[in-house]
Amino acid sequence: MVNTGLARIAAVAGNVYLEVLRDRLLYLVALFTLLMVAVAALLPAIAAGTEDKIFLDLGLAAIHWLSAVVALFVGSGLINREVEKRTILVVLTKPLSRAEFVLGKHLGLTMVLGLLVAALGVVLLLLLSLQGIAFAAGSVLLAIGFIALEAMVLAAIALFFGSFTSSLLALLLGLAVYLMGHLSQNLVNLARINRDPGLTRVSHLLYLVLPDLERLNLRNLAVYGPELLPQKTVMISHGIYALAYTALVLSLTALIIRRRQF
Repeated sequence: MVNTGLARIAAVAGNVYLEVLRDRLLYLVALFTLLMVAVAALLPAIAAGTEDKIFLDLGLAAIHWLSAVVALFVGSGLINREVEKRTILVVLTKPLSRAEFVLGKHLGLTMVLGLLVAALGVVLLLLLSLQGIAFAAGSVLLAIGFIALEAMVLAAIALFFGSFTSSLLALLLGLAVYLMGHLSQNLVNLARINRDPGLTRVSHLLYLVLPDLERLNLRNLAVYGPELLPQKTVMISHGIYALAYTALVLSLTALIIRRRQF
């Protein structure tokens, strides 16, 4: 029974994986390479002795932005595309539960995002090596891994909004959550400094509801010194947090899909 369910999830994930790859997302790898080569050529003229760190910082930031954009843009339309084409009626008449449908969609998109982040990471490491830029490989790989985790969380959020709104609104809501997720810690700290009870309650509520995406941000720490990286137990807890938040959002998405009338 379990093997049959996993097979159905894998079938949906495989279809999503092939469908998204057909959209030529891997051309982003070529675009990233061209941009980073251009940055490498321009930096020496505008950065006085800090071009190595700036290049690495920009490279990790570009991987982060590209993966986030793909997760939100593609994820927000995955379910809506099925609804608009009415293919969801055919899919759900098969022996496939709504939860398996959602898990398969997310798994397929996560596989694409993992491939994209890995390819961009390899390009960045190759460019760093070719230019003779010293870097802590372990720290950079950790930062890239956590970028992939954030993309996984954003994909789940995009699927959640796409399960009950239009693709455009789902994208806008996903972008809002992305921005607030990186600011939620600052909001809590600001409320603590101001000692405003109302602001404190609102900031803590937002912190509980929204994903704390700054937990998955190791880019600056990887660039400016591996000794600044959190302890292993802290990083493991952050990884578990990302997985747990993703599981919660996907559960809510499956519940919404189960209650929708198509």
